[in-house]
Amino acid sequence: MSFDNRIEKFALGGGRGIYRGTIHVGLVNNMPDPAMRATELQFARLLKESAGALDARTMDVRLHLFSLNQIERGELARSRMEGFYAGADTLPMAGIDALIVTGAEPKTDDLRDEAYWDALAHLVDWAEIGTLSTLFSCLAAHAAVLHLDGIARRKLPRKLSGVFTAERTTDDPLQTGLRSLIHVPHSRRNGISESELVARGYRILSRLPNGEVDSFARDMPGRSRFLFLQGHPEYGGETLGREYLRDVGRFLRGESGERPFVPENYFDRATENALAALDTTAGPHELARYNALISGALPLLSWHGDTIKLFGNWLTMIAAEKMRRMVQSQPPQRKKRHA
Repeated sequence: MSFDNRIEKFALGGGRGIYRGTIHVGLVNNMPDPAMRATELQFARLLKESAGALDARTMDVRLHLFSLNQIERGELARSRMEGFYAGADTLPMAGIDALIVTGAEPKTDDLRDEAYWDALAHLVDWAEIGTLSTLFSCLAAHAAVLHLDGIARRKLPRKLSGVFTAERTTDDPLQTGLRSLIHVPHSRRNGISESELVARGYRILSRLPNGEVDSFARDMPGRSRFLFLQGHPEYGGETLGREYLRDVGRFLRGESGERPFVPENYFDRATENALAALDTTAGPHELARYNALISGALPLLSWHGDTIKLFGNWLTMIAAEKMRRMVQSQPPQRKKRHA
C-alpha cells in the first residue's frame, strides 16, 4: 500500500496477461460515516479477489479513494479521511480509467434537493467522457438516471432487503461465465421502472423474481460504458445483518414507525423465527436481544462467487478497452523502403 497526493492505492494483483499496464479505479465513497470504512474495504477486497481470479489475464489494479466534499462528515470521519481521500472535484486530474460511485443516505424526498446534487450531477457528466466505464451503486444509480434522463425512482411497498436470485435477461460481456441465475443482496426502499429505462435506451441485464430490475447498462458510442447496480453485490457477510440491526434500533427508539422485516434468504430459519418472536413493544432495551441473535448468526455468502466473476469481467472489459484506445492512438508505422 502506498500513498500519493492524498490518494490511497491498493496493489490488487499482478502478473502476465493480455494487458501489462495498470488499471486505475476510482471509488467515490459517499456512504455515511458509520459505513464508510466498511464500504471502502468491501470494494478493495472485491477488486483484489477479482483481479487475482483472472488467471493468465491477471492485471495490476489500483484503487484510488474520493468523496464528494458536499457530504457532511463528523470530525472522526474527516480525520480518518485525511491523507487517504481526495475530493471528487480532483478526478479530472487523477488519471483514472474507471469509476465506482456509491450512494449517500438521502435526507430529502427528491434527490435533486440534496446538498451534494450539483456536484454529483457534474461528476456523472465528467465520467461520461473521462472514464472507460463507470459503475453506479444503488442510490448513485438512481441519481445518475435522474440526472441523465429524468427517470425518477419510486418508493416500493416495503423495503427490499435480503439475498435474491437475479435472472440474466441478455448476453453481455459483463456476464461471461455467470450462471443464468445468480445471487445478489439488495437493501433499498426505492426502485426504477423497467419500462422507463427501456424507453430511454437502457439495456436490462438482470431482473429479480418480483419483476424489479437488478442491473442495467447504458451504451453510448464514444462514451464511457455506464453500469448500474440496484443491488449490493459488494456486501460482506455481515452487512445486511448490521443494516437490519440499525433499522430495528430506529424502530425501537421511536425514530421510525415501521417495524423492519427480517432480511429474506439471509439468516437460517431458526434465527428468522427467533427474531420474529422478539417483543417490539419493549423499547430500546430489547435491542440487546436483537444484537445477540444477529451477532450469533453466520449467514451464507451465497453471492460471493458470482460477484467475483462479475467484477472480474468488468476489469477485463476495462483492460481491453484501454488497450484498444492505446493502439488507436499510436501513429501508423511507415513501411520501410528496400534498396
